Amino acid sequence: MNLDTLISSKAVISNPEIKSKKRALELLAEHLATDATQANKSEEAIDPLTIFQLLIEREKLGSTSMGHGVALPHARTDLTNIAIGAFLKLDNGIDFDSPDDQKTDLVFALLVPEHYTDEHLKILAELASRFSDESYCKSLRETNDSKDTYNHLIN
Repeated sequence: MNLDTLISSKAVISNPEIKSKKRALELLAEHLATDATQANKSEEAIDPLTIFQLLIEREKLGSTSMGHGVALPHARTDLTNIAIGAFLKLDNGIDFDSPDDQKTDLVFALLVPEHYTDEHLKILAELASRFSDESYCKSLRETNDSKDTYNHLIN
């Protein structure tokens, strides 16, 4: 799977001063809403608050943190007709209710259409595989800006 079909360079946020899981999800929801609106070629903008609420509802079922500083928040919805991602790289990790109690500094959020049952699981499995690779995560953590982060993310 090519991540460049899933995430745009504008949806990569690098090094913001985020201090909480809630704020991280809000910021990711803003980027997902923008890209979903553009992907759907909709004249009516998708409300970021709606996406934020979807991500929060999923987190209530159990943390989407994988441990080792990585989280993959995700939701299925009828707000988009294609899968869309947004990525957040933090200088300082945040508490994401990680199973290993480590701070989370790499967060890839995923929004998929409601009917993407199998595709949703395949995309999550691919993302989990990539982010389980220590050298992949290390290269992302060493990037200096959003453009560099995006290039490392998709290659």
